[in-house]
Amino acid sequence: MAPRARVAMYKVIWDEGRYASDVLAGMDQAVADGVDIISISMGFDEVPLYEDPVAIASFGAMEKGILVSSSAGNVGLRGGPLHNGIPWVLTVAAGNFDRTYAASLTLGDNKEKEQHVIVGRSMFPLNAWVKDETLIYNKTLSKCDSLKLLSEAPPRGIIVCDDTGFLDDQMDVIDSVTNLAGAIFASTDPSRFDLESMSCPGVLISTTELDTVIDYIKSSDNPTATIKFQQTVTGKEVASSVADYTSRGPSPNCPAVLKPDVMAPGSLVLASWIPNGYTATVGTNTLLSSEGFHLISGTSMACPHASGVAALLRGAHREWSHAAIRSAMMTTANELDSSMMAIKDVGRNFTAASPLAMGAGHVVPNKAMDPGLVYDAAPQDYVSLLCSMNFTRNQIMTITRSNGYDCSESSSLDLNYPSFVAFYDKNVTTGVMLTHRFRRVVTNVGGAGARYEVKVVAPEGVKVTVWPKSLAFEKKNEQRDYNVEIVYPSDGKGRVLYGSIVWVEESGKHAVRSPIVVAPTSAGK
Repeated sequence: MAPRARVAMYKVIWDEGRYASDVLAGMDQAVADGVDIISISMGFDEVPLYEDPVAIASFGAMEKGILVSSSAGNVGLRGGPLHNGIPWVLTVAAGNFDRTYAASLTLGDNKEKEQHVIVGRSMFPLNAWVKDETLIYNKTLSKCDSLKLLSEAPPRGIIVCDDTGFLDDQMDVIDSVTNLAGAIFASTDPSRFDLESMSCPGVLISTTELDTVIDYIKSSDNPTATIKFQQTVTGKEVASSVADYTSRGPSPNCPAVLKPDVMAPGSLVLASWIPNGYTATVGTNTLLSSEGFHLISGTSMACPHASGVAALLRGAHREWSHAAIRSAMMTTANELDSSMMAIKDVGRNFTAASPLAMGAGHVVPNKAMDPGLVYDAAPQDYVSLLCSMNFTRNQIMTITRSNGYDCSESSSLDLNYPSFVAFYDKNVTTGVMLTHRFRRVVTNVGGAGARYEVKVVAPEGVKVTVWPKSLAFEKKNEQRDYNVEIVYPSDGKGRVLYGSIVWVEESGKHAVRSPIVVAPTSAGK
């Protein structure tokens, strides 16, 4: 992401395990060494901010102007809320992109006039062919769940498995069968196509494609097929989508600040790997990394992408604060995929993704270089937020590690953040109207003489009022403030509603977008 950046790595996990004291010491040492960006792909679950070493260390980093970029976690929809929902860090969700790893399945051999080629998914790690082998399909074997029956199948054939909904179990069974040359699996579940491993020589196709295979078998006296592995396909699928495993907001530590912030590529990323470390299993054999790379999925992969973008921004804008860098990445992020449709959420059956899944959207590095306006924040702003959260003085001092802050200046949950979130209790009578007001201050980092007009995309059934409706800047670094009022109903269905506020420059050069979320207090649980 930032090829000219210099990288310092701090080891904080040891054979004995991970300890908060090591994480805190490692991040403190990075701050003392004068780094510009800290990238940390780990987090602590279900701990308050004053017991979270990442929150404590990152506060000290923030005071020095260092942006901390962190992973949101990998528990998906059902495993609980995200971690690193810390107001002063960048929290990164994971997305899929348009590079897939495949195998080509060719029906028929070279003697046939017409051959049908299906490109399916496969993570079988060997550069291998299963060439001109007999296709085996019958209802006795097609569930692919009986080791005994499959062991009695004709040798060297390619078994065709029905979609039973138990893909992992099928692959485990096939992996234990020694007399088969390969396997064809099928699924209707889009999330299953994000394979991370496959230890048997198999290919995963859709059920529609499976019907094509079965029709060919029934129409041929000698049905055969060839499978070629280690195929890479790019540009054939829509980019990007929210990975099903990425943890969702809101932040359990501070729900008043919308998290995650942005999304970055996280699925099957070709990443640097431990020399001679484990990478895959083929049958009973273990493959080690000889080239020092491995395909890995997770928000731990998304976070370094965002960290690299932040490093580029730091290099281009040495005067920007940590909050300005985060703001630039958020307000220029893309909420649309490559087909110019709303980014989809794989974990929610490819429905439109909400900001609780992807934050402001997929990060766009070049746009972030010139955001037009930024939302800035200073250490005291975060302390004011902590003061409003009913923390004790000792708890706040644990986070800040200083007695130089107090709660006398102000106490407000309304942090100057480039997003808006309002909650309701879904157990309250449906239709009761609630009101939430915000104040924001934006700084002009674009050109002099800029004028912006507001464009509101209100969530369904929600009234959003912004005043003033225009902002004029005579010079660079000038600040202007505006107010937002959100009037919304308590929704008994517990729906998450979302929209946006966009400040559009009259010249058309900049569009500064902030997501709006209206959600039940139970969202993310």
